[in-house]
Amino acid sequence: METLTLGALRAEPATKVTGLLEVPGTAIQMPVTLVRGELPGPLLSVTAGVHGGEYPGIEAAIQTAATLDPKQVRGSLIIVHIVDVPAFHGRNIYICPLDGKNPNRVFPGNPRGTVSERLAHIVFTEVIARADFYVDLHGGDINEALVPFTIIMESGDRAVDDQALALARVYGIRYVIRGRVGGSTCAAAAQRGIPAILPEAGGQGLLDEQAVRIHLRGIRNVMRHVGILSGNPESVEPATVLSGFHWVTSQHNGLFYPRIAPGDRVEVGQAVGETRDYFGNSLGTVAAPAAGVIIFTVTTPATNVGDPLFAVGSS
Repeated sequence: METLTLGALRAEPATKVTGLLEVPGTAIQMPVTLVRGELPGPLLSVTAGVHGGEYPGIEAAIQTAATLDPKQVRGSLIIVHIVDVPAFHGRNIYICPLDGKNPNRVFPGNPRGTVSERLAHIVFTEVIARADFYVDLHGGDINEALVPFTIIMESGDRAVDDQALALARVYGIRYVIRGRVGGSTCAAAAQRGIPAILPEAGGQGLLDEQAVRIHLRGIRNVMRHVGILSGNPESVEPATVLSGFHWVTSQHNGLFYPRIAPGDRVEVGQAVGETRDYFGNSLGTVAAPAAGVIIFTVTTPATNVGDPLFAVGSS
């Protein structure tokens, strides 16, 4: 078996190596773990902290990397514990504070672009594009409450899409959404023909233990499903696959007052919230764009034009 390399890191067969992956042209150093199994097998890449305030995914990546025994692994893993390190330390919502961009909207990135674009480029070329399978762990951002869900992207290749759906099913989260999030990690992976999922569990800036457990079980199930670990995936509840993912963004600067909670069922056109100005005057009622289930809603009042307010998943 060949040595697994990433930047200056090298993992020989049956070894585990930790270190930092530098983003050229920036001061960012991402914490990573390489696991090279004793026997041949697939390469699974796992990232967390693409949004720096989504802590359950970050913690699940840390714990998974720390507990894996390379002698029990077939194949290899690349685990990036925190992608957007500046956002993690700055407790920033959505964006990298060094350029004000959302890294999960600029993949596959640009090696000569802004900080987020350079970050996306190195993650895509060195972590995602090399993988046979890819999982990007998310946890609901600091201003979001959500029901756990997993996003998969359509690649146009039936075999790839079927493999991605199979990964989502064994991950064990109830809602699976066929998303269309341009510039995301999973969109870039799908375009490269790599089966990929983006599971979300957690939110509101909390290190929620139940959400961490959801991710830990999900990652283990994926590793068993693809043959990296021996044994069968743990039994999980059947997934509900949703084909519509309807985001609603703010039309105003001001304060948002939702009348819904994650998991609520809504009808198309139903009034689900209101935006008000700084004096309490109504700027407009916000309606559900489709019938379905509320997947997430923001929980902090402050809102800007274009900010996400909530999303509806529909069948």
